Amino acid sequence: MNAPMPNLMLDVARLRMDFPILSQMVHGKPLVYLDNAATTQKPRAVIDCMANYYAEYNANIHRGVHILSQQATDAYEGAREKVRRFINAARREEVIFVRGTTEAINLVASSYGQRLWPGNEILITEMEHHSNIVPWQLLCERSGAVLRVTPISDAGELCLDEFERQLGPATRLVAVTHLSNALGSINPLRRLIELAHGVGAVVLVDGAQAVAHLPVDVQALDCDFYAFSGHKLYGPTGIGVLYGKAALLDAMPPWQGGGDMIREVSFAKTTYNDLPFKFEAGTPHIAGGIGLGAAIDYVSKLGQPAIAAHEHDLLSYASEQARAIPGLRLIGTAREKASILSFTVAGIHPHDVGTILDDAGVAVRAGHHCTMPVMTHFGVPATVRASFSFYNTIEEVDVLIHGIRRAQEVFG
Repeated sequence: MNAPMPNLMLDVARLRMDFPILSQMVHGKPLVYLDNAATTQKPRAVIDCMANYYAEYNANIHRGVHILSQQATDAYEGAREKVRRFINAARREEVIFVRGTTEAINLVASSYGQRLWPGNEILITEMEHHSNIVPWQLLCERSGAVLRVTPISDAGELCLDEFERQLGPATRLVAVTHLSNALGSINPLRRLIELAHGVGAVVLVDGAQAVAHLPVDVQALDCDFYAFSGHKLYGPTGIGVLYGKAALLDAMPPWQGGGDMIREVSFAKTTYNDLPFKFEAGTPHIAGGIGLGAAIDYVSKLGQPAIAAHEHDLLSYASEQARAIPGLRLIGTAREKASILSFTVAGIHPHDVGTILDDAGVAVRAGHHCTMPVMTHFGVPATVRASFSFYNTIEEVDVLIHGIRRAQEVFG
């Protein structure tokens, strides 16, 4: 396959200048950053926005009458509104700031999970990240509910017929990833949610991988909860979002107690604050929330259709080049797929491939990617994962492919 024509909707060379880290050298070679599924790099707009908060109006929020507190509160709550628009939530109060996807899922498991009892069922899939497995296992231990798992095919696609067969009157909650971090598979969410709602189940979507690559409209999806992390969306670490339908959040008890989540406290009784503050105890990651807002501004200006088109070209080219390498096995070949190229190379441990690539300046991930059940399904201990962003180039894919061939020469 010839290299695709450059995506005219994005000036990638110019955009790369927005990311200071991409200009550095690694082992004397230009950095080729292909570990975007683990965390994305940050544009200067995000870095400067957070530095500006600390330098010019650092203060606690929601509690002060002085001007710095008011400025910080306005910026933080402004970021919440940016999230609302970005995912098309109906109300600002449906956006809960958390530390990340993992905390968002644990919040739902700890709070909404109090509705579950022995005999209820939670349905997840074989492709889930550990963060969308372990909280439900813990909930089952507490509640007596039963965890069920829908299998995937050898292409890495959800077995939809089996998913539908497993749903039933006992299914109270379905938790499913939007885009697999280990395989790149995109799940047919609207159909899954429709089927789950048909038996009265609530649906949580793990959107950690999806938000940087796919448009997300929670109202069109009709999901009940949607969780994602800022650091995978070109924003800071330590900040994330739980979207929840207002009626569900209103009915759920707080999961942490402290300042800001209360309306009135006495030793006899405490009354809780309104949404979203009921679920945001203590001083939040203020700079993180503001930084996430800046990241959303940046991505929104580029436009997700343009981002998706460029990343599709990169993934298609990388997949074709990888298939031409003898002994390379692609892990995850779903028809609907984005941003992820996972593979093994015969006779070479993934960590050794990753080490050779690092010497070439290429940053990839080698391991189980917090998806041990996926590795078990494919009969491998680990894979090498290259994951793409809009700031990556065809030339960087060529460096990746050359590095893989170099690993074969070294270990051949």
